[in-house]
Amino acid sequence: MNDEILRASEALLQRCRSAGLTVATVESCTGGLLAGALTAIAGSSDVVERGLVTYTNEAKTELASVPARLIDTHGAVSEPVARAMAEGGLAHSGADIAVGITGVAGPGGGTEAKPVGRVHIAAARRGGKTVHRRYTFSGDRTTVRDASVLAAMGLVGRLAG
Repeated sequence: MNDEILRASEALLQRCRSAGLTVATVESCTGGLLAGALTAIAGSSDVVERGLVTYTNEAKTELASVPARLIDTHGAVSEPVARAMAEGGLAHSGADIAVGITGVAGPGGGTEAKPVGRVHIAAARRGGKTVHRRYTFSGDRTTVRDASVLAAMGLVGRLAG
């Protein structure tokens, strides 16, 4: 894990801790890297409530209650699915904020409509709103996944206040 991600993890944990907020992650293309980055910091258990790796469409449906019809209609890599992942993370946890990450990390799997590097990230706050951002990161698989983790931390930080 690179130093930038570790520094961002420490900052996000402190921000959430100061606000008395807990976080859950629902990750696809990052495969648990966000939860791993946050829990790499000692004392993170007061902020990190849980992490779900929902790599397959079935896992998204079973673990985060993402409707199968939503995946069938929009594809797994889409704004509606990222939003449903985040909202499902809230529904299946006691966390105050949940983040959903879905994308195409590469090197294969991209299409013209959803190229390698396309990532949708949504964060939902209990009793509040769900925010979404779409990214197209360039670089290899590691670069795309690391950039996704940092972007997700930024979105969670926004909701943390």
